[in-house]
Amino acid sequence: MKSDVIVVSSKGQGMDAALAQADRTAEQMGLSPREALHMRLLVEEMMGLVRSIIGQLEGKFWIETEGKAYRLYLRTVTLMDAEQRAQLISSSSSGKNEAHRGLMGKIRAFFEPMPIEDTPAYLAETIAPSSASGDVSWSMEAYRERLLRRKDASSDAQEEWDELEKSVVSHIADNVTVSIRGYDVELVILKRLG
Repeated sequence: MKSDVIVVSSKGQGMDAALAQADRTAEQMGLSPREALHMRLLVEEMMGLVRSIIGQLEGKFWIETEGKAYRLYLRTVTLMDAEQRAQLISSSSSGKNEAHRGLMGKIRAFFEPMPIEDTPAYLAETIAPSSASGDVSWSMEAYRERLLRRKDASSDAQEEWDELEKSVVSHIADNVTVSIRGYDVELVILKRLG
């Protein structure tokens, strides 16, 4: 079952409605208080991601349920071009995008258009082409597997593993996927229930 689609923006529009939608969906699914809290936390993390995007971002949020599982969706068109992004990053004292720390920070990178050669290594190594047209996808499962294989051999991988372990989303969600089709970006958080 698909919920109502709510327009959310980086200016805060629709955020309360998205949280209310999560509460209604949890009630309709008959979730336990703990499961309902987990759904709400995942939606809060998703809305925090929207709020953290620099520039004006507007997207569509909805929830789909099927049996004992649900998916949270956020679909948007990125509005910041590569030149704007480069100007913002160059203004930081390190010349790097410091916002890409933690799992949701790394996911945020997908909402910021960048030339393929500028794709951070932690993303490039786990991005999979999904068609000949240049569409790509990323999943938390693939990212976790890559880090698990490398965490003992690389201090960078160990640091990324530690960030992943601290993430609320990685502990609650079963998977997180990001799909990119041109400037269209879709974030999906999957949760399967007992």
